[in-house]
Amino acid sequence: MATATTTTTTTTTTTTTTTDEKTAGHERTDDEDRSSSRDSSSSSIKGPTLEPIRPASRISRKSHASQNRLSLHRERSNNGYGVDDLVDRSSEEDGVAAAGGGGGDIEAVSSQVDAPDALTDPYEVTWDGGDNDPMCPRSMPQWRKWLVIFITSVGSFCVTNGSAVYTASYADMMSEFNSSRIVVTLGLSFYVLGIALGPFWSPLAEFYGRRPIYLASFLFFMIFLIPSALAKNIQTMIVSRFFQGLAGSAFLSVSGGTVSDMFTHDKMLMPMAIFSLSPFVGPSTGPLIGGVMVMFVQWRWMHYYLLILSGALFLSIALLVPETYHPVLLKRKAARIRKETGDERYYAPIERSTKSIPKTVGLSLLRPFQILMFEPMALILNIYTAMLLGLLYLFFGAFPLIFTTNHDFNLWQVGLTFTGLLVAMIIACCVTPLWNNFRHTLKERRRRKTGVLKDEPEDQLPQVIVGAPLITGGLFWFGFASTPEIHWIVPLIGSGVFGLGMSFAFTGVFTFLVAAYPRYAASALASNALVRCSFAAAFPLFGYQMYEALGFQWATGLLAFITLGLMPFPYIFFRYGRRIRERSRFASAT
Repeated sequence: MATATTTTTTTTTTTTTTTDEKTAGHERTDDEDRSSSRDSSSSSIKGPTLEPIRPASRISRKSHASQNRLSLHRERSNNGYGVDDLVDRSSEEDGVAAAGGGGGDIEAVSSQVDAPDALTDPYEVTWDGGDNDPMCPRSMPQWRKWLVIFITSVGSFCVTNGSAVYTASYADMMSEFNSSRIVVTLGLSFYVLGIALGPFWSPLAEFYGRRPIYLASFLFFMIFLIPSALAKNIQTMIVSRFFQGLAGSAFLSVSGGTVSDMFTHDKMLMPMAIFSLSPFVGPSTGPLIGGVMVMFVQWRWMHYYLLILSGALFLSIALLVPETYHPVLLKRKAARIRKETGDERYYAPIERSTKSIPKTVGLSLLRPFQILMFEPMALILNIYTAMLLGLLYLFFGAFPLIFTTNHDFNLWQVGLTFTGLLVAMIIACCVTPLWNNFRHTLKERRRRKTGVLKDEPEDQLPQVIVGAPLITGGLFWFGFASTPEIHWIVPLIGSGVFGLGMSFAFTGVFTFLVAAYPRYAASALASNALVRCSFAAAFPLFGYQMYEALGFQWATGLLAFITLGLMPFPYIFFRYGRRIRERSRFASAT
């Protein structure tokens, strides 16, 4: 499933308050004075303080300032991808914020090292020589970086594969636990609901780093796999499945940032494309793996399989995956320097952060709902991707019904029908460089027209525009080819067309949200994950009944008509997105 989570960093820079800055405090803007007045501390050395969120555009900030203060909680907090309160004020005033697949916070820290004229404290610890510092994850050998990418990608595969592998055991559990189909399906829905809470774990990475989250996630994932493997009733299965999803979601919510920790933005395309593929491959291969186990061993072995895989991943992470979160590594570096020099004045930026864990987690829970309420672009695109993931999980019930009824497939053969989706997702990953080249073309065309070479968030949407008709067409193709008279390969190809369009849409929407909401990318993706996983949890509960009531053709046709109604929105946002962002409370206006 797409929990990809996603995978970005917010822009951060490190600043310190010098004595000269304190004496010139009257020169701060009104917004900064209001921020400073909230901090009652007046110590001689102050760390960065939480400031009210301000849009990048000065005009937008002024025109909406009073309205935003009354209607919206606008305080920044860390989000697990960066240290969001450690912001260079000069950059903030100029509306500078990094967009893209991550690394913004780290780029900013590195830039401070290369810019000695910046307002930095001589005792503030940064990377020596930028990315060439031996302690910097970006200085690691390429083979080690790719080893870390491989392990974290398999981890994402394991968590998402655990959602779909379960679907092959419905019949056996219904018989053994004397339960109805819809009750057994709750094991899938509750697992996905647990994953939906994943983005809200990400603030903990800010305080403890990524590695402890990885280890804790897979440790608890393994623990809650044991009761489901040994379950004697359906209640135990459903409860343990929820906590499996909840534990695994912590890994999904944080692991995307590891890519940006190790690679600069210009070298991130291929590792991020490979990493982003794994959460889609997991659900697509789940029914096949589960079907083989149910057919040739026993349904409980699918839980043993997940237990073995997660145990191997736990050991691999413990032995081979180092901490890569830059602020935490700088904290360790500062501690080492203090020990070697005996000078306690050395510090890392994160050590001057004034935020508390409860406040940070609380804000991470609040802001995704704010984005859903006040950002129409984010809401509509979130609903669109939610529909697509809901359809993917609905197919876990529809495919067995269609192919066993029309073509007499057995359980493992039904699992093979999901290979159409899998092949399409691999193709979508392979053509990622083409979309990157197209974005460069749009940027060059804009330069010739305006004289300014710059990216726009809307440059991410053409692949969604291309993917939208593929989604609708693939659904119609699959639906009306689902008859006994038509060879099984025909609807399988239709599902592949749908899968190709879905992959384009997911990638485009994710990158658009990151680019349009650069300061609050993690919150924007958290809002997407919340809506997306809610749909994915609900669709399997009515999909089987819908296909039986409407028939195979019109059940899929109904879903195709819904996606047809949503098809124009990516194009509308591509044409008019900039105007909408200028009125936005959260989006970057430039």
